Amino acid sequence: MAPEHDLLRFLTCGSTDDGKSTLIGRLLHDSHLIYEDVLTSLEADSVTQGSAGDRVDLALLTDGLRAEREQGITIDVAYRNFSTARRTFIIADTPGHEQYTRNMATGASTCQLAVILIDARHGVLPQTKRHSYIISVLGIRQVVVAVNKMDLVGWSAERFAEIREDYRSFAKTLDFGEPYFLPLSALLGDNVVDAGDNLGWFDGPPLLEHLETVDADADVDLDHFRMPVQMVTRPNPEFRGYAGTVASGVLRPGDPVVALPSGLGSTVERIVTFDGDLDVAGPGRAVTVTLADEIDISRGDLFVKPGDAPQRAHQLDAMVVWMDEAEMEPGSSYLLQSANTVSNCTIRSLRHRVDINTGTHEPALGLGLGLNDIGRCVVASDRELTFDPYRSNHATGSFVLVDRLSNATVGAGMIIGAASAWDHAPDAALVRQRSEISDAERAIRFGQQPCTILLTGLTAAGKSTLATALERELFDRGKVSIRLDGENVRMGISRDLGFSAQERSENLRRVSEVARLVNGQGLIAIAALVAPNGEVRRRARDLVGADRYVEVFVDTPIEVCRERDPHGLYAMADSGEIPRFPGVSATYDRPADADLRVDTSTESVDECVAAIVRVLTERGFLRGPSTP
Repeated sequence: MAPEHDLLRFLTCGSTDDGKSTLIGRLLHDSHLIYEDVLTSLEADSVTQGSAGDRVDLALLTDGLRAEREQGITIDVAYRNFSTARRTFIIADTPGHEQYTRNMATGASTCQLAVILIDARHGVLPQTKRHSYIISVLGIRQVVVAVNKMDLVGWSAERFAEIREDYRSFAKTLDFGEPYFLPLSALLGDNVVDAGDNLGWFDGPPLLEHLETVDADADVDLDHFRMPVQMVTRPNPEFRGYAGTVASGVLRPGDPVVALPSGLGSTVERIVTFDGDLDVAGPGRAVTVTLADEIDISRGDLFVKPGDAPQRAHQLDAMVVWMDEAEMEPGSSYLLQSANTVSNCTIRSLRHRVDINTGTHEPALGLGLGLNDIGRCVVASDRELTFDPYRSNHATGSFVLVDRLSNATVGAGMIIGAASAWDHAPDAALVRQRSEISDAERAIRFGQQPCTILLTGLTAAGKSTLATALERELFDRGKVSIRLDGENVRMGISRDLGFSAQERSENLRRVSEVARLVNGQGLIAIAALVAPNGEVRRRARDLVGADRYVEVFVDTPIEVCRERDPHGLYAMADSGEIPRFPGVSATYDRPADADLRVDTSTESVDECVAAIVRVLTERGFLRGPSTP
């Protein structure tokens, strides 16, 4: 049989009655993995409870609850283990009914691959899309789209192709690779274990062969060591061990480790298991670690390697799958349970809900999350949380929300990152004060329409020079503007900020808030900032308002920027004196949809300013309502 470590966890999902349980039963039956006494029992149950006609109803193998057999649906998650000569498998048979979506999400949370079933007669249904979106959110990248019941559509290649293209069109918005599309009949067995005789037009491998050969370790993180401590063991005075499961990375005796949140460090002496000591432990391995030093470590601490700490924050930006019939409303309080801590938390805000049919985001102002809804939330904890983004590490990047009174799990969360001030909703007690001067009156007085111009580019690209020249040009034209230069801002409203990605984001948020206030007074704001993150720039556009926002990409080559650099910042970044320097040791996201691109290495300052003025003129910002 297959070696124990070559393990693939997968689930079957899809809409109700798409054949998930039958598929698992057929997979086990045709692989000769059902014991004779179990098969005999299935044959007897099929007579009284089956729905497969004269055949053995293989769905009964996993549908074990009385309610499941009576209704012919899966309610709870059923697990089955089996092995072939190539690999060991754990299957999660998850329910398709919308009412039990929370059970499906639970079953999917530990899987590496998903088999999404589609009834060939009905095609892609809303629940198919909901399950696909949950799979995407849960970070499952390996997907098989099994078009089942091909026997009921005459084994039609055209129908299979139609469903394949329909699903592809929907799945463009999802975060997984190209699925493996497979036509099959779970009832008759074609393309489950063997190819069969009815799908000769399809030349791909059957389901079992694909499952045996797919790369199960494609997304395994071997670089960043994480091990939550689940228990401290002390069987005798001479032994103190720290038990847990390696979530990611690799550990060996002699490796240095740090325990969080204390930050105390030591060296690994032994890696102990029931079968003896190990020379190396990788992801998924349950071990007990002993250390060279006596340090204070308790359940809930997290072992990491020195210099490779996860993120820490009190507020999280997370996707939440809601699992309770009582609606989740912003401001509600719950217990937050993660891999290494339990804390009190509050849903600070709901940024948007997801329309699972289109993948689009629905504004959630004044709304909450209902049963089976998915939304992006800001979650605030009363204690600092240690985490990785869910995409990097499922174990340290996930959490569940628990109702304080019933102790029931009401939501599952996948952490995107630390929440920033961008995500904070204003206090409900605050009321925005309105001016008695209308926008039209200001436009007549100043002879202009308000806007915000963001000049973004690498350090020494020429942003401040252009901002100063543009301010002069607008002044000479009788326009009224305010210049928000990056260095000036950091000597004032952002003097408390450094240059990490989070702090750069907050700097742009503050500038954008000032620019919005300035625009509200009818003035033009000119901001000159590096602003290296494309997503943060998009949020600045949303905050100011797309109709008032002009993004100018100062696309000067980095070689020219280095030559101009008056303060030697690039040389300091090269030597490591300045960490996280955009263009050198940190990423600068080149704008793909800027309103204007200029290059100060090939265009003069006057030419660049003239190009910006043309854009402002074309969009109507440099004329008042009374100007022809």
